Amino acid sequence: MTEIPRSHPRYQSLLARELITQGVLSGITSKHGLIAQGRGEAFDYLIGEKTIDSAAHAETCACALLLLAENPVISVNGNAAALVSSGLVTLAEVLDAKLEVNLFHRTDERVELITKYLEEAGAKHVLGRTAEPLLDLDHERNRAERDGLYSADVVLVLLEDGDRCNVLTQMDKIVIAVDLNPLSRTSQTAHVSIVDNIVRVIPNMIEIAREMKGMDDEKLWEFVDSFDNGIALADAIEEIKVNLTGVQYELLSGTDFDPKKGHEISDEQKRALEEERIRKKREVLMKGSDLILE
Repeated sequence: MTEIPRSHPRYQSLLARELITQGVLSGITSKHGLIAQGRGEAFDYLIGEKTIDSAAHAETCACALLLLAENPVISVNGNAAALVSSGLVTLAEVLDAKLEVNLFHRTDERVELITKYLEEAGAKHVLGRTAEPLLDLDHERNRAERDGLYSADVVLVLLEDGDRCNVLTQMDKIVIAVDLNPLSRTSQTAHVSIVDNIVRVIPNMIEIAREMKGMDDEKLWEFVDSFDNGIALADAIEEIKVNLTGVQYELLSGTDFDPKKGHEISDEQKRALEEERIRKKREVLMKGSDLILE
């Protein structure tokens, strides 16, 4: 594994890439997982590489639902195992939830490798080896253990694909999804969408679950009832808009922009920003025309 200095400004991102790469080399992660990781990292840039308030709210709601569940299950794929295996084991223990391996690019060998990897991280019992094609899907993610995903009432899906998420909701399961893309089918379909990086989500949820563990059901339901997934997704999109506006403002004005005050830009500032954008665009186009004429 490549040595990455902690002083590197992109340390966490480079570490995640290295873990995914090692996962591919060891057979835990599929090559296609590299693309998924890159897509997620792009959206992490857009939300500011932090846990935004709506994501923190979603994580709290998720913990409450998993604690209220009769048969909570955490669905694990190759990327999740490579990135946060130890955290998943700890979270499952705190929540009294089951871990079940479920893969799109499934082979018995990969299921065995991921299962053993989780067991080496401390998991006492991992489901997935004897999964049957019980879900209404035309690919390998249709497999589920009868006492695991198939009979679960609340499912935490990590880095999910939208069609299985949709099938799980149609089976009257409460689905909690971790997905950095607020526009994805998974985010739009899940009951609780956590728009946050899995490497932040799992530690956050472990801490939250430990704090909530002793609460009575009535208190837990208060956290659930206060959450609205549509509002959470809209907030994530707004966060992206504010961050992009901030970068644009800095590039065109040369002035530092505080994202927290992004909504406070006056109409006059917006007009000035748009005028400057148009002026610079014309300037670039004119230079391009000159080059063509030459």
